[in-house]
Amino acid sequence: MYIEKINSPADIKGLSVNELTVLASEIRSGLMNRLSKRGGHFGPNFGFVEATIALHYVFDSPKDKIVYDVSHQSYVHKMLTGRKDAFLYDEHFNDISGYTNPEESEHDFFNVGHTSTAVSLACGLAKARDLKGDKENIIAVVGDGSLSGGEALEGLDFASELESNFIIVVNDNDMSIAENHGGLYKNLEALRKSDGKCECNLFKAMGLDYIYVDKGNDISALISAFSKVKDCDHPIAVHINTLKGKGYAPAEENKENWHWHMPFDEKTGESIYYGDGESYDSLTCEYLMKKMKADKRVVTVVAAVPTNIGFTEDKRKEAGKQFVDVGIAEEHAVAMVSGIAKNGGKPVFATHSSFFQRTYDQISQDLCINKNPATLLVNTASVYGMGDVTHLGIFDIPMMSNIPELVYLAPTNCEEYFAMLDWSIEQNKFPVAIRIPCNGVIHTNCDIETDYSDINKYKITVQGKDIAIIALGDFFNIGEALAKLITDKTGAAPTLINPRYITGIDTDMLNDLKKEHSKVVTLEDGILDGGFGEKIARFYGADEMKVYNYGLKKEFIDRYSVEEILRENHLTPEQIFEDIVG
Repeated sequence: MYIEKINSPADIKGLSVNELTVLASEIRSGLMNRLSKRGGHFGPNFGFVEATIALHYVFDSPKDKIVYDVSHQSYVHKMLTGRKDAFLYDEHFNDISGYTNPEESEHDFFNVGHTSTAVSLACGLAKARDLKGDKENIIAVVGDGSLSGGEALEGLDFASELESNFIIVVNDNDMSIAENHGGLYKNLEALRKSDGKCECNLFKAMGLDYIYVDKGNDISALISAFSKVKDCDHPIAVHINTLKGKGYAPAEENKENWHWHMPFDEKTGESIYYGDGESYDSLTCEYLMKKMKADKRVVTVVAAVPTNIGFTEDKRKEAGKQFVDVGIAEEHAVAMVSGIAKNGGKPVFATHSSFFQRTYDQISQDLCINKNPATLLVNTASVYGMGDVTHLGIFDIPMMSNIPELVYLAPTNCEEYFAMLDWSIEQNKFPVAIRIPCNGVIHTNCDIETDYSDINKYKITVQGKDIAIIALGDFFNIGEALAKLITDKTGAAPTLINPRYITGIDTDMLNDLKKEHSKVVTLEDGILDGGFGEKIARFYGADEMKVYNYGLKKEFIDRYSVEEILRENHLTPEQIFEDIVG
């Protein structure tokens, strides 16, 4: 096998095109070994095998610097830069992350997991090179819908200003995560159909030179194209037409489902992991479909991740014009739903917590200053959410709860979540965000309120004394377990409170707690700094009330064990009991 002898890009430079083609097959076998057992970004990497080989054959990494957008297509790059064992041998799977990572290799320049950033990052590398008088090639690789993101367009708009070596490889597989959306993809289609010759050309309009490679999975054609642009003295776009999922029939035929895939049976393509019953993505989709059918003013908006709330292709088609995918453009989505709400629509925008981080200005300026009643569904906002350092969902509470006029809600169970969602869609006073629960679909037989207009009113679920536990959202379960432990060990039940509102404090209730309580415990599923618990501690600052804040410390964590993180942050009921009771 050739791949077993590849320890750096230098090792492929003496291979013939035929040998490189065999290497491509071996790489796909390595990808299959890891992805079928661990899951990951399947389609992007299978489609970019030949291009990665050609890039490393022509350019001289790490002197020449390659920046991968999103890192969705960086697995092959990892295999060619000394990390092949993490794909070939099961015992080495944990050696690497799913994204480029400078801590792993000198061939990686950024830890990147969000899209549309490569051109801007690479522009910075090129500018620094020019300031120093160096001569290396700078290459930005973009694809999988990256160009629909605003930062990518800002980067393209600036790139021609460099007036020096700068190469943008546009991996055009006619897909984002799901299908592409936006007018620029019609131009890419026109360029593909005209072999790169149509008069309308996005890249030339941006001031870039341009070449097109129709056979984007042909190593010889790619080597020829990259050799032409190596050491160029001006910015140029190399537009390559690739097949997403190439080499595995199920991935070629169903590109959306195979963009990222759970572990699967290689022979059948069937997933070997099955969820254990209900999920909030399918339940949310079912609810919104009914809501949209009953009211034509309701519209569901996503940003390139439709299945984050269960909208598979069939559901999108069924919803028709009441479903909108804006592409990888979260900022646009927030501003647009503000406009929809202003003009009498009932918009719901859903995406992941870490993606909402890009929309702070739009939530503040476009939505909340204008007080427009749009609904934001914040998914995977939890320590129980996604675990990669680039996709952490634990920073949303400090970010969003401190924006004036926004009502941020944290449901503790399924019935409460849908009651909050229904109220939010039907009310017309507040911009509302709702944390979609992440700790499983938990049902309750208790009465659930349907009107949340009386803002910042907490709910006492168990009346006790001495100790009050204010447990937010997903951590309400920890609060329940802690309350039971205190009762069992001391014989005295504490008060258990579901605060529901992240964005404010219930001053009447907090004042009333002073009568028969000496300790207050806050629990929140996010970082403590600037978070929910600090609001409670500040309220009691001049009083004798002892306040214990429990949450996560401010840090970037990566591929973590939830149980270990909870223990490290003293978030088990037993640890908290020892702290407050001893």
